[in-house]
Amino acid sequence: MTATETLSDLQARRVALLAQGFGDRRPAKPGKAHLRRVFDRVGLIQIDSVNVLSRSHYLPPFARLGAYDHADMDALAWGKRKALFEYWGHEASLIPMAYQPLLRWRMARAEAGVGTYSGLARFGREKRTYIEQVLDEVRRRGPLSAGELEQAGKGAGGWWGWSDGKRAVEWLFWAGLVTTATRRGFERLYDLPERVLPQSVLDTPTPTVEDAQRGLIEIAARAMGVATETDLRDYFRTDPGETRARIAELTEEGVLVPVQVRGWGKAAWLYRDAPRPRKVEATALLSPFDNLIWRRERAERMFGFHYRIEIYVPAHKRVHGYYVLPFLQGERLTARCDLKADRQARVLRVQAVHREDHAQPLDIAPALAERLQDMAAWMDLGDIEVHGHGEAATALREAVS
Repeated sequence: MTATETLSDLQARRVALLAQGFGDRRPAKPGKAHLRRVFDRVGLIQIDSVNVLSRSHYLPPFARLGAYDHADMDALAWGKRKALFEYWGHEASLIPMAYQPLLRWRMARAEAGVGTYSGLARFGREKRTYIEQVLDEVRRRGPLSAGELEQAGKGAGGWWGWSDGKRAVEWLFWAGLVTTATRRGFERLYDLPERVLPQSVLDTPTPTVEDAQRGLIEIAARAMGVATETDLRDYFRTDPGETRARIAELTEEGVLVPVQVRGWGKAAWLYRDAPRPRKVEATALLSPFDNLIWRRERAERMFGFHYRIEIYVPAHKRVHGYYVLPFLQGERLTARCDLKADRQARVLRVQAVHREDHAQPLDIAPALAERLQDMAAWMDLGDIEVHGHGEAATALREAVS
């Protein structure tokens, strides 16, 4: 496949930012309709449980919309008239309901012991009778948590200390035989799909594996604007060989357009309806799991931004901090902030701030301070405290004071 167009690295970066919604004007009063549009644009949002600042899935909409109501997100994800469902997309994810049929092939494979964690697949083979008993209990008593199962059992180390009951419901979740009805705090409550999903989704015919995979890769291409094969594969974690085959088919159909991006050194594809490059002037604090940067190699290729999350790194070995949010300023990532919400004191703590080599502290500080003030207000935190030393921290302290 020969590239029909050449993009500069700046043009590719602009296409990607616009595809992710960073060229849109923030609404004055973001509501559920705006949240739906974010999901329609990005395709899915990764769920993460770390709550030192905010659970990660709340942050990508905030980065694009500003201060929306958390309750609106909860209603779309876990309310009675939900518009999202949970499943394994890009890791555990919140996904628009309309995409559920596109993932049934993955559920079928998981039920057959393919494509899931090896230990969970083995559990499915060896404990099928027990799993059927758990499914029957969910059918009789659901929605319920793993801990509420009558025969939940006790955790015995390994597998994050999961009990057999937790393993059973997680196997059933992978297989699509149960789904998330809602959450209690952050605890997942499981129920049958026919009692959770809208009838319109349940009635949608199951597409062929090939059609479903083409659908997922098209969603990924639309969300990224321009992407390499590995970028497209990573978005919904599809198999390398199957991804290559689907890319070839979508290219033949004209959905994907082969392009060359200067400096990438890899074949790339432009989504046929991708936004044309124009200047982007967004500012946003990005979750470590934001769709724009969750693939670290792509973030480095596109922004020259080397990023590794350091949650699991011993404190004395951390370079930038525990929970570090990159700062998008215009068309570059200019800084990174280690943030913590001290809810008891009602303080947003900037535990460290580091500027990128290409950026100047005085150019960063006013815009970063504005976004931090927005975040503090959104999280109902009264003050911002900036810790650390150096030009970037000093400039930011002055800007937020």
